[in-house]
Amino acid sequence: MKHRLAIGTPFETDYYVLRGSMKGPVCMITAGIHGTEIAGVLAAQKLQTIPVKKGVLILVPMVNVLAYRRRTRGYAGCPDLNRTFPYKDVRKSSHPLAANLFQLTMRFRPEFCIDLHEANGFSRLDNKKLGQSLICYPGSVNLATRVTQRINRSIVRSARRFTVRQGILRGSFRTAVGQLLGCRAITVETSINLPLSVRIRYQMDIVRNLLREAGLL
Repeated sequence: MKHRLAIGTPFETDYYVLRGSMKGPVCMITAGIHGTEIAGVLAAQKLQTIPVKKGVLILVPMVNVLAYRRRTRGYAGCPDLNRTFPYKDVRKSSHPLAANLFQLTMRFRPEFCIDLHEANGFSRLDNKKLGQSLICYPGSVNLATRVTQRINRSIVRSARRFTVRQGILRGSFRTAVGQLLGCRAITVETSINLPLSVRIRYQMDIVRNLLREAGLL
């Protein structure tokens, strides 16, 4: 079922609530926090019809509509939305869109949060690069490792295989939901250096595997 987030503001965007026929966990997927990272948005849009069997899936395919329309990371007054989420106090988002998304998250209290992003380079070739990595809030490493091992079996070129790392980043959505709500939170980073169709496929494959691990599919 489609709903609207941040109604009555310039940041208004769609989100979807998909419910399985059986009780189960709650998971949230977000994409488009940065407007230049389009593979996650396109993957999330394709996931609107994913058959959820158990639990609830909240899907926000295009969080930062203004940045996405401009194909910019951010915009005037908010150069990077992923530095504006609350860190120690649930009431202290430094941007109204971040506050709206975090309030939605608090309403559903998901056990799992998957945030779709893109980055430069290949993490297997340079550990300073984030492309082709899953970044976990502490506590989600085992989950991410199982999924990464499964995905990597189908990737022939070793440079394109995913790595797993832990990360706490003040103001990021991953850290906010992990620290303040106790979510098992993972950021998916495909490499912007790959063709768009490949990035979309990796995003969708990883999400499907994470949802299976979480028990929704």
